Amino acid sequence: MTGAELLLAQLPFARMLGVRLVVATREEVRAELDWSPERCTVKSVMHGGALMGLADTVGGVLAYLNLPAGAQTSTVESKTNFLRAVRSGTVTALARPLHVGAQFIVAQTDLLDDTGTLAARTTQTQAVLPAR
Repeated sequence: MTGAELLLAQLPFARMLGVRLVVATREEVRAELDWSPERCTVKSVMHGGALMGLADTVGGVLAYLNLPAGAQTSTVESKTNFLRAVRSGTVTALARPLHVGAQFIVAQTDLLDDTGTLAARTTQTQAVLPAR
């Protein structure tokens, strides 16, 4: 198993959603999620919850990869701007750190459609929970 596959194996919700991790480093996490009717709301538009689940997954993985030894993380805030509907293809999520600190990690995740056009942007804050 690759490192990305090992990380995904620990995330049952992301696996159920259909997320595929492509790249997982401290500087960048990239994942994909295919459009499907089961992930849609009205008029074949991919559900915002599916997109937010994808963004939360890659932001959480990015935070995890930037933690000190033994620490854990949890999302404490997440904000998504939806900019265009996704009606087909594959969404690519690209997360990068905006801030890596002792108490919080802030990630920005761009969600791109098949044409590379920005469909949504999520900014999330992850708490750094020290080892006990």
